[in-house]
Amino acid sequence: MKAATVVLALLAAAGCATPAPARRFERGDHRAIAGLLETQRQAWNRGDLAAYMEGYARTPELVFTSGGQIRRGWEETFRRYRTTYGGDKAGMGQLTFEILQVQPLGADGAVVLGRWRLTGTPNAASGVFSIALERRPEGWRIVHDHTSRD
Repeated sequence: MKAATVVLALLAAAGCATPAPARRFERGDHRAIAGLLETQRQAWNRGDLAAYMEGYARTPELVFTSGGQIRRGWEETFRRYRTTYGGDKAGMGQLTFEILQVQPLGADGAVVLGRWRLTGTPNAASGVFSIALERRPEGWRIVHDHTSRD
């Protein structure tokens, strides 16, 4: 009889437990995303391509589109950057950008729209970008990058 009473009490207590609050996209998430992009910009301007790539999800599902080409995966994206810019300060030049909009997609996703400008390199150009980010265990990471030139 005592065991049945204890089990019923535990079941009743479990039914009354307060559920964890649903996670939401908050101002801190906006700041974290802007911080990630700023960290990438600083890495680029130091000529540190490996550090720049830390902003991307290191996954084969990463999608990167530019110049009419679709590339898939972190490794292929890194290879494309290294081939185009050489992975050093001389080839990479100086990157600036402007975030125009951060649009939340639920609690764990966002799309960023912005403009970029690259100077001081034979590959100098400017244009627009839209990136999709996902909240991952390591923080916000880019999972889809679409970049185009003006």
